[in-house]
Amino acid sequence: MWTLISVCVGFCIDLVIGDPHGFPHPVIAIGKLISLLERALRRAFPKTVRGERAAGAALWLITASVSFVVPFALLLLCGMVSIWLRVALESVMCWQILAARSLRDEAMKVYRTLKTDTLERARYAVSMIVGRDTASLDRDGVTRAAVETVAENTSDGVIAPLVCLLIGGAPLGMLYKAINTMDSMLGYIEPPYTNIGFFPAKIDDIVNYIPARLSALIMLLAGGVLRFDVKNGWRIFRRDRRKHASPNSAQTESVCAGLLRIRLAGDASYHGVLHQKPYIGDDLRPVESEDIPRVCRLMYVTTFLAFAAGAALRYLTFSLLI
Repeated sequence: MWTLISVCVGFCIDLVIGDPHGFPHPVIAIGKLISLLERALRRAFPKTVRGERAAGAALWLITASVSFVVPFALLLLCGMVSIWLRVALESVMCWQILAARSLRDEAMKVYRTLKTDTLERARYAVSMIVGRDTASLDRDGVTRAAVETVAENTSDGVIAPLVCLLIGGAPLGMLYKAINTMDSMLGYIEPPYTNIGFFPAKIDDIVNYIPARLSALIMLLAGGVLRFDVKNGWRIFRRDRRKHASPNSAQTESVCAGLLRIRLAGDASYHGVLHQKPYIGDDLRPVESEDIPRVCRLMYVTTFLAFAAGAALRYLTFSLLI
């Protein structure tokens, strides 16, 4: 029950203030640990396919263990002092694990730049939230990139960590963030990450398999609340949800494309290498900058529905157990 209270408090803090710049964040520490381990393990293991994959597996195991054990131990120690100290610390951890407000804020920066500034500035703004190369994107390409990242991160930036928090509290939520961060930093098919990122990418696919599909279904419900084209959203979801190299990324992207009646994805460049990717959705209308606030509203309603359902389920489970 204390964990549920902590998740609720953390959820509300995230919605109110997001991630203030300059405030210490555990993901930054996780990222530094990953970079340190990558350098050390590349030197320690043979520079072969098998050796680099073994290094990636060792990196994953160490990072995942530290990310779970450290918050677990801190919460245990705080609980020995005072349950309210534990609740306060876990609330802060839950706040930092969730990313709904920051995702919305960063996407809206792209929107405002598109409306009031140069294309070059808009490219820079979107480069802060996407992994692809942005130097050659036109205005529609910038808009599409922003919409896609909000749609995709509705799952792995908001709903999936929220599910982990409701199941196992901050330690499980922090473990999820570590898994997601390892995939973001290492999970590329281009050298030098092809082999060392193999294991982290596969584990991320497995961990996100159910949350991605759950997020897509909740997003369809959210589309109904917002009076988007739910029929088209369901049609595109059924048709295009597998049109991605990742088994999970196109789940929410396909729903979003269908609900907004636009076409997403297509060819994109990563680290200077062009990747040919299929389109997701139908070009029923031109993409426009207003699609960014639309997808942000869709993400927020999806988040609220998921939080309400998850919190109610945890409360009912707790009530039955006692």
